[in-house]
Amino acid sequence: MYDIIIKNGTIVNENQIIQADIAIKDDIIVKIEKSITSSAKNEIDAEGLFVLPGVIDDQVHFREPGFTHKANIMSESKAAVAGGVTSFMEMPNTNPQTTTIEEWNKKNEMGARTSYANYSFFFGATNDNLEEVKKVDPRITCGVKIFMGSSTGNMLVDNAYILEEIFKHSPTIIATHCEDEETIKNNLEQYLAKYGKDGLSAIHHPLIRNEEGCHISSSKAIDLALKTNARLHILHISTEKETLLFDNTIPLLQKRITAEVCVHHLFFNDSMYPTLGNKIKCNPAIKSKNDQQALFKALIDDRFDVIATDHAPHTIEEKAQRYLDAPSGLPLIQHSLQIMLDFHQKGKISLEKLVEKMCHAPADLFRVHNRGYLKEGYYADIVLVDQNKKYTIQKENVLYNCGWSPLENRTFNSQILTTIINGKVVYNLGKHTDLRGAKQLIFNKY
Repeated sequence: MYDIIIKNGTIVNENQIIQADIAIKDDIIVKIEKSITSSAKNEIDAEGLFVLPGVIDDQVHFREPGFTHKANIMSESKAAVAGGVTSFMEMPNTNPQTTTIEEWNKKNEMGARTSYANYSFFFGATNDNLEEVKKVDPRITCGVKIFMGSSTGNMLVDNAYILEEIFKHSPTIIATHCEDEETIKNNLEQYLAKYGKDGLSAIHHPLIRNEEGCHISSSKAIDLALKTNARLHILHISTEKETLLFDNTIPLLQKRITAEVCVHHLFFNDSMYPTLGNKIKCNPAIKSKNDQQALFKALIDDRFDVIATDHAPHTIEEKAQRYLDAPSGLPLIQHSLQIMLDFHQKGKISLEKLVEKMCHAPADLFRVHNRGYLKEGYYADIVLVDQNKKYTIQKENVLYNCGWSPLENRTFNSQILTTIINGKVVYNLGKHTDLRGAKQLIFNKY
């Protein structure tokens, strides 16, 4: 007897859409066939629903430890699974920062205790912790994060020698935040001289953190990767100019340099600052409609490899401060799949490509062991979606600890009905169950 059989679903997987059943035993998909007639403890009728692999989000900030008034691993992972995200990779700019093996181990203990989704934590690089970086275990660490632009505390790596040494010696993939510090500093001084502190607003954000600052830093990271043969992944590309830096002629598994686009850079543009203001203030900044369109083009033609969120919650009170004082970042993980499904319904991306960029490619890029696909022998991380059921985002159904979303009052035409993680139904029909199946992500060798 199987634990779960998903019957009559429309499976989207490996560039195919097929009608088939899925049988799960323990935490594994054990059979995918046109019709499975065996019995199961739990039979789920998925007629009329799309059955997708669980989304893997390779860039989130869950704020624990140190900033739990904004978010924590439990609250944000609960929001994640409600949105069909079954695995996440979390960033190191917490307090204390995840820049020692000791602090990294503590974070994994937090994940094991409280996470609703499969978890992994980036190790943070600084100007001072090269020897710690060398100790990172690539089997259980998603990557080494380098801030090549403004960041929390001392995590800006601006020592040229140390930066190159990290690129040379990192035991695992390097993920970079690329914005040129000097460009941002000079732009800010100019805008402060022109408008003063009280005259600046969110509309100036993409002018201060501009295209040139992004392009200078991304180019520098790529040059370093080519020089050292490092495995480089550049996070949250936001400009048209940067899209020209990336290659779509090499299969993903052979790429040494990869790139990510985030849902907010696809969904918002600078025309929305007058309405949303600091709510969409983030780094890198949301930029022009031309940039937005170019990002989509690079996603579809495979210059961009994955879609992520850079989920980064702050309280609404923090966001309500004047522009210079309001922190950057916005909460997104609960609705990232719905955003992309909305783009699909508008004809901008196929379901097959959506699943590739949100599920298959993150697993391939990071070499996640046996996840990201609906395959026999793989972990049963599965999402059931109704693409014909309207869903309005309201404050009452936002699950983030910060209690708000920049998408409030928007109605999407799809709804996440069921999320299964490692063979356990953890979310169903708008409610979390009593089951938790989260595991630490394991990575195969590059």
